[in-house]
Amino acid sequence: MENQEDYKGRVYHAAMYVRLSKEDGDKAESDSIVNQKDLIKQFLSGRKDIVVCMECVDDGYSGVDFDRPNFQRMMREIEAGAIDCVIVKDLSRFGRNFVEAGRYLDRIFPALGVRFIAVNDGFDSVNGRTSSDRILIPFKNLINDAYCRDISIKIRSQLEIKRKKGDFIGSFAVYGYRRDPDDRHRLVVDEYAAAVVRDIFKWKLEGASQQRIADRLNARGELSPMEYKRFCGLRYQSGFQIYSRTRWTAVAVGRILQNECYIGTLVQGKCTTPNHKVKKVTYRPSKEWVRVENRHEPVVDKEIFYAVKSLLVQDMRVAPREGAVYPLSGLLFCADCHSNMVRSSVRRNGKTYMYYMCGNNRANKACSSHRISNTALEQIVSLVVRQQTDILDRQQNLWDIEAIPAQQREMQRMEAQQIQKQEEIARYNRLKKSLYKSMQDGLLDKEEYLELKEEYNKKIQEIYAKAAKDKGRVEAMQRNTFGSVEGEKEILQRKPAKINRHMAVLLMERVEVYEKGRIMISFRYRDRMGD
Repeated sequence: MENQEDYKGRVYHAAMYVRLSKEDGDKAESDSIVNQKDLIKQFLSGRKDIVVCMECVDDGYSGVDFDRPNFQRMMREIEAGAIDCVIVKDLSRFGRNFVEAGRYLDRIFPALGVRFIAVNDGFDSVNGRTSSDRILIPFKNLINDAYCRDISIKIRSQLEIKRKKGDFIGSFAVYGYRRDPDDRHRLVVDEYAAAVVRDIFKWKLEGASQQRIADRLNARGELSPMEYKRFCGLRYQSGFQIYSRTRWTAVAVGRILQNECYIGTLVQGKCTTPNHKVKKVTYRPSKEWVRVENRHEPVVDKEIFYAVKSLLVQDMRVAPREGAVYPLSGLLFCADCHSNMVRSSVRRNGKTYMYYMCGNNRANKACSSHRISNTALEQIVSLVVRQQTDILDRQQNLWDIEAIPAQQREMQRMEAQQIQKQEEIARYNRLKKSLYKSMQDGLLDKEEYLELKEEYNKKIQEIYAKAAKDKGRVEAMQRNTFGSVEGEKEILQRKPAKINRHMAVLLMERVEVYEKGRIMISFRYRDRMGD
């Protein structure tokens, strides 16, 4: 290919660069990392003018983007003067972006004095470009670019077909589910995480804010969705991590409460990229999302999900020193101007009386007051609700949601959490054992070894403390269990004398207040209750 006498004794310090990406449609066998290395080594065998100083491997990176970790590492060595020759199997391994590949070959490498060799393409920049090279090299780069674009279009088309079929194509299953071991494109319920999801919806129905739900989960020692994925052995990373161990946040709770996946609907295609060269993610409008209903087993009843969804769009604030919103918060409206009713208080003779009034009246007197006392309102609503739940009972409807005793569900969840804690302790013990070997191999010094060992011991003790506390709660529940499903249903069907938040949001869409204390209630189950 070239005459070694022409180099006059100069020795080049080379970087052997290899790359593979299924996104480019690379042929796994012929273009494998091992085969690329073997071909380059065979080309260099017996040569005295080139010494390989480093091997740079980007396995799993597209040739469209030159922002690859080991390519950039090679460029830093070139800029530092340690490398002055780059060897690749062929131009497609170097890159598949016509513009960027040309920029490196025509401008950057010549300016830095770097020799470039593409073995299978018969190109060596030290020989200079022949007239055919000036035509063929850009043409090959253009073909490589077009090939990558064609593969990208085919992959996008295939993924869209899979989405419409209802095949799950995401990298990670949503919290509460896992991939079916027998069908990686289908989701199955993860019972432990699903129990946490049900608790989140239950607490939201009871009036808790997203932040209070997050605080409660953190206090209970539940792993956040990110930590749970890692605990299950998945390599999950996020750019939003602040703490060494991520915690539940109001944002994470809000995502769960709005995710249709929990009612069995698979929603995909929410985001995309403009094309195969631009990796900036853009979000599609919801009407373009791909929805496939009843694709997997639901975790949450649809009626509960949509009741929570309606709560999320309402402006509800938790009162000071209160743990949850009031039972009718977000459901009360003025019958005339349709604005929200506002809760107020007045103090007389040493007693505080609560009442509701029209928000427009309070703000600018644009409507009459529609004033009604809290006590009278709740009495009327409770009476009507009890009448309507009698209808539901006869139709075996709403209360069937509570077929499993609440305490029994809580015990099952806590027992599963105990097993999880034991697995977490075992994991930290394995990490402790690996520390000593790392110190012997020189990967850690003694100070680092002792520091990490102490940190693992501390985490193990924290888990033991939480496990002991939870064990005591389980034992207390076992002593006070109701005993049977039938007994729990009987207690639920006695119905509270006073309306509570859970009943209010499940049963009612809105309560409209007229002047002189008259109200009208719109129920969610009108088709089953009658008018």
